[in-house]
Amino acid sequence: QVTLKESGGGSVQAGGSLRLACEAPQYTRTLGCMSWFRQVPGKRREGVAGFGTGGVARYGDSVKGRFTASLDSTKKNTLYLKMNDLKPEDSDTYYCAVGGGLTCYTQLNQDEYRSWGPGSQVSVGS
Repeated sequence: QVTLKESGGGSVQAGGSLRLACEAPQYTRTLGCMSWFRQVPGKRREGVAGFGTGGVARYGDSVKGRFTASLDSTKKNTLYLKMNDLKPEDSDTYYCAVGGGLTCYTQLNQDEYRSWGPGSQVSVGS
């Protein structure tokens, strides 16, 4: 298990930007991918961005071109998610997760991940 802690959520108007951060000081690339998911209550978590051993592995279709993931290994292995041109439908609780082997290169499936952060709320007004 890896301890994860998200930060950076909040409220913005449509078209605005936010940056989420996920600290994972225990993360090593041997543990697999480090990815972002999001969820509304009652639904499965949707994959947003996956970061593998070679860098960004994939983005979810709904965020391509607007969201950018990056990893800073010098700052407690912090995974960032820069979200631009936010839309009301981006309003969710965002989670970072570790695991999945290298599956993030082909899919972002919540069932593959073993360690999860507590989540960070993002709200986008219209």
